[in-house]
This record gives sequence, C-alpha cells and structure tokens, in this order.
Amino acid sequence: MATRKTQPSMYQVEQQTIREYVKEHKGWSLAAFGEGKHTEGLLRHIEKECIEVRKVPSDLFEWIDIVILAIDGAWREGYTPEQIASALMEKQNINKAREWPKMVADQPTEHIRE
Repeated sequence: MATRKTQPSMYQVEQQTIREYVKEHKGWSLAAFGEGKHTEGLLRHIEKECIEVRKVPSDLFEWIDIVILAIDGAWREGYTPEQIASALMEKQNINKAREWPKMVADQPTEHIRE
C-alpha cells in the first residue's frame, strides 16, 4: 500500500480564505454530486470517516474528510460561504469563552452547563 503525503500544501492555505474555499467546494460538489441536501448520506459518510480516523488517527487527510463533509452539509442546508466562515469563527470564540472540565482520556469533553 502506498504511503500518501499527510501534510497540506501551505501555498493553498495562504491563498484562500475560508469563504473562498467554501465557495469553490460548493461549485465542485454541485458538479460532482448534484443538487439536494443529501443529509443522511453525508452523516453516514462522516460516520465512516470517524472509523477511518480511529484506525489511523495520525492521518491528517482522514480528519479533513470530516471537515469537508461538514462544510458540504452546511451549504446544502442553505448557508452561504460567508455564513459558514463566520459561524466557524464565532463558534470557536463561543467555545473559548466557555468553562471546560478537566479532560479525561478517550472520553468526550463537553463544556460546563449552568
């Protein structure tokens, strides 16, 4: 089995904003998979990718497959590239402001709810 490169090309990251990436992805996805929400199929695909990550957690591209599928689901629900990019940043800021318990190895860590 061939070993694949697991590091992204930095020039692409530098040249694209999140919004531009989502816009480009949407065009490709529409051409490849057509119109429609495809929600259940996307969720099943994410579940399969989670299995792949568990097998090889060091494979960056398996992690990124999950991100790509989530972005695909978001635009298919009607969100614009601007809304998706904004929500990504806003949600991270929300998470930074939350209180978190001590992490327990191999267990989900959710924010403390009031």
